Amino acid sequence: MINVKIFTFNPLQENSYLLYNEKKECVIIDPGCFFEQEREQLTNFISGNALQPKLLVNTHCHLDHVFGNKFIAETYGLELFIHPGEKVVLEHAPTSGLMWNLPFDNYVGPTQNLVPGESIMLGEDTMKILFVPGHSPASVAFYHERQNILIAGDVLFRESVGRTDLPGGNPDTLANSILTQLYVLPDETIVYSGHGPQTTIGHEKKHNPYVSI
Repeated sequence: MINVKIFTFNPLQENSYLLYNEKKECVIIDPGCFFEQEREQLTNFISGNALQPKLLVNTHCHLDHVFGNKFIAETYGLELFIHPGEKVVLEHAPTSGLMWNLPFDNYVGPTQNLVPGESIMLGEDTMKILFVPGHSPASVAFYHERQNILIAGDVLFRESVGRTDLPGGNPDTLANSILTQLYVLPDETIVYSGHGPQTTIGHEKKHNPYVSI
């Protein structure tokens, strides 16, 4: 069984996710920890629960989702998993940080590819990789079918969607991603977004003013 721990980090109020199982293995998704106390909050939870970080992954590589990549990678000896189409976004992130007056040290190590249609594993639990571009060039989401859990990044929010005015964004592409990849999931699927509260696929199909069916 997968447990979901949510941390809301950095001035952009980004949701970072830590998924862990009964064997104390965990996956760290979009570590947005920017301040020292945020890094301590994350590592204290990991050590306090005797968790073993196994994977470091990004749904996409906008600055608020990657602030903590370097710290997590170095602390736990992990390599970063991203969609290869997000490499240019990752490389540009420090420049974006300076524009927001949020300078940070970027992850510069090897990257492993997230391949849509394949899965990431947490012990015996499988999370399918869904390709959902539109907010960024190659956003992905992670779907755990058995528990109806979706880690959606910034693609779908509660009664909203991700912005599409950043480089690589496209409103038509985003809407298509939501319609063909997310709205086909069961209505009871819990959506954990990159910002704001959780929602469900069923709620968004009925109430999302940006993408409705």
